[in-house]
Amino acid sequence: MIQLYRPGDSILHRLPAAPKLAGLAVVAIAVSTFALDAWSATGVLLGVCALYALARMPWRVLAAEVWRLRWLMLVLGGFLWFFVSPIAAWVSSTRVVALILLAGLLTLTTRMGELLATLRRALRPFRRWGVDVDAVAMTISLAITMIPVVAAFATDLRDAQRARNVRVGIRGIVPLLVRTLRHADDVGDALAARGLV
Repeated sequence: MIQLYRPGDSILHRLPAAPKLAGLAVVAIAVSTFALDAWSATGVLLGVCALYALARMPWRVLAAEVWRLRWLMLVLGGFLWFFVSPIAAWVSSTRVVALILLAGLLTLTTRMGELLATLRRALRPFRRWGVDVDAVAMTISLAITMIPVVAAFATDLRDAQRARNVRVGIRGIVPLLVRTLRHADDVGDALAARGLV
């Protein structure tokens, strides 16, 4: 598995995983509900960038995260620009990018062990209904950490296709799916080897 955690002593690094997860959930709901215009969406994005500074992340880390999302921004923004409006393209693209960057910051400032332990505690009441808390916690944490990983795969594949001067159509998604599924198999094998599945 790719370890995304970057050691540090910032306030976000020292903050327990529970408040960070709760904050991510609250921000996601708030952004989806209230950030419906260009000013508020831009404010959310700037706020997330400020959190990267608060976490004392080098600007190249934030730049790399944004760079990985460039094709998502172009495709989503371009589609909405063409079929809806430029404002809708900016608002929707900005909100999605801000939330992905926020999830990325969570993984950069929180160890996987802390994340899993927090998720297990939060899901413990569901045991009485037969929910496998460990499996659900592992699934959620893997989903959060896989967002930047898949984005990096997309960037690598796009750069490789450009280097070969290959024109990418709808079939360009196939190599990304293959690489993502292969990585999922590797993660599954690693979890099985550790007796986690």
